Amino acid sequence: MSGLLEGGEQLERELTPEPVAAPAVGSLALHAALAGSLVLYGIIGGFIHHNLWGSPGSGGAIQVSLVSNALPLPSDQPPNQNVLATDTPSKAPVEPAPKAKQAVDETAIPILGKQKKAEPKATPKNAQHEPVKDNTARYGEQAGSSMARATAQTGATGPTSINVGDFGSRFGWYVDGINRKMATSWQKLEVDPRTPKGARVYLIFTISRGGNPTDVQVDRSSGSATLDRSCQRGVQRVDSFGNLPPLYNQSTLKVSYYCEY
Repeated sequence: MSGLLEGGEQLERELTPEPVAAPAVGSLALHAALAGSLVLYGIIGGFIHHNLWGSPGSGGAIQVSLVSNALPLPSDQPPNQNVLATDTPSKAPVEPAPKAKQAVDETAIPILGKQKKAEPKATPKNAQHEPVKDNTARYGEQAGSSMARATAQTGATGPTSINVGDFGSRFGWYVDGINRKMATSWQKLEVDPRTPKGARVYLIFTISRGGNPTDVQVDRSSGSATLDRSCQRGVQRVDSFGNLPPLYNQSTLKVSYYCEY
């Protein structure tokens, strides 16, 4: 019986609504107090700030002077006074490193039948760009001249004289050979020292086809017997003046020669 009474009381307490008015009034009062506090703080804060930072009145002005000699800012590169300088200078190309030659093992045993490649020869730098010179003679690149020309016969000069056609002009080399042979064959020491300087003796002799001198005669005496004889002996000492030129169609050659002291 008592258990039923306790259960009924508990059910009645659960169904009875809780009071709402008192908590709601307290919550409203608390919010109103917080709002009033915020408004009061704002008024007090504004009053204090207005008194500290200034009072009503006309404003003032501040005078500022600019400095003309300003300090230059530091630069990464020194200034360049050259008018042709550029802000982006080009860098010099890096030279290629020389190729390292492969080391040769001198102790290695060569393989039979394997040929070694020949190394290419280095070409000098100057020869690479040197132009090829053309030494070929040029002909027919100039028009002929209408000016009259004279042909001069130039023979050998010296003590030898040959009066046979144009022998001297055609075979001057043979006449020079006679002069050289006589210069070494004539002994000037055989002449009497009392012979006057500049004295000459003229001889006439014949040269055979084989170059041998014959018929040596005095054509004009020098007045000194020793000079005449020494010049004759000089011609006789020559074994041969050399064969006569093949284009010379005669068998002998008449020659006039003088010795001068």
